Amino acid sequence: MRSVIKLAGVGVLVFGLAACGDSPGGRAVSGGLLGAGAGAGVGALTGGSAGTGALVGGGLGAAGGALTAPRNRY
Repeated sequence: MRSVIKLAGVGVLVFGLAACGDSPGGRAVSGGLLGAGAGAGVGALTGGSAGTGALVGGGLGAAGGALTAPRNRY
């Protein structure tokens, strides 16, 4: 039960900070950092490797951050 609560807390933190950054590069960096942190946390909580979780989460977070960057309409 505690791991579920911790995982939910990490999820709230990640989604709360997911909109940081305006450019695709900035969003990729912030998404990668948040994804790496979340992946490491999930890996550690589930008994897996925190390093592997950080690598997977960082890659997915960077890709998601870059793809969801707002487009400037000047």
